[in-house]
Amino acid sequence: MSRRRLKAALALTVVIVAAEVVGAVFSGSLALLADAGHAFTDSAAIGLALLATWAAQRPASMKRTFGLERTEVLAAAANALMLWVIAAWIGWAAIGRFIDGFGGDPVEVAGGWVLAVGGTGLAVNIAAAYLLHGSSPGNLNVEAAFRHVLADLMVSVAVMISAAAILIFGWWWVDPGLSLLIAALVVLSSWKLVTSVFEVLIDGVPSDVDLDELCADMEDVPGVTVMHDIHVWAVTSGYVSMSAHVLTDPDHGADHGAVLAELRQVAKDRHGISHVTLQLETSEADCTEDHHLDRASLREHA
Repeated sequence: MSRRRLKAALALTVVIVAAEVVGAVFSGSLALLADAGHAFTDSAAIGLALLATWAAQRPASMKRTFGLERTEVLAAAANALMLWVIAAWIGWAAIGRFIDGFGGDPVEVAGGWVLAVGGTGLAVNIAAAYLLHGSSPGNLNVEAAFRHVLADLMVSVAVMISAAAILIFGWWWVDPGLSLLIAALVVLSSWKLVTSVFEVLIDGVPSDVDLDELCADMEDVPGVTVMHDIHVWAVTSGYVSMSAHVLTDPDHGADHGAVLAELRQVAKDRHGISHVTLQLETSEADCTEDHHLDRASLREHA
């Protein structure tokens, strides 16, 4: 992802925040204020993406052998949390407006202001989404920023619909009603991101790695009998690691160095695993470590 694109997207979202805060103050629109609040989280998301891009390039050390690469995932988790907090706030404020409105004291909203500012926000969000979209796949943190902008784009559309309904029909309830819809859309749009971050943080097997197929391919290597104590996890997006114990046939006579080289090639070329650590053994009795997962377990759950 180009840092220049991230910086440009950050500048655009800051402009949205300023414009919509001013517009919300003059119009009294909750939907517009919600859009401003979400645009602020857009700015934070992109700022965190820039921070994570810098951190991921920091060298490894004796205390941090993977460097700061997982900063990207932690920043993505923070972004997801901000999305859910802003969604909860939007929902709470919208319910309050409904209570006031049906109690005979609806909040007056200046539809013209809302329509003008909402249209500006929509145009700027489209530009920011275009800047982020090309590089979001495969990068959790940039994807987080992209999803922020995408959700805010939906908010801008809802704001404009709200403004038109207020101007044409005088429907005050459209503003808090669409705000509730916005809150739901924000949560739904971030769900995939949340689950992806969760899987990385618990060292789960990445969704694009078929563990059973990986082990089967490795066991097809001449001299290999069975795989056990298997671990596959993502350090960060695009960087998958693996460790395993490999039981070999002592009567096969294959060179261990050649077997290791072929196993690593299988993991890298067929399954996209960047970092492979394997321990070759000639007898299960010699392995005294506690095993988390072996091939028998995989077969039982297949």
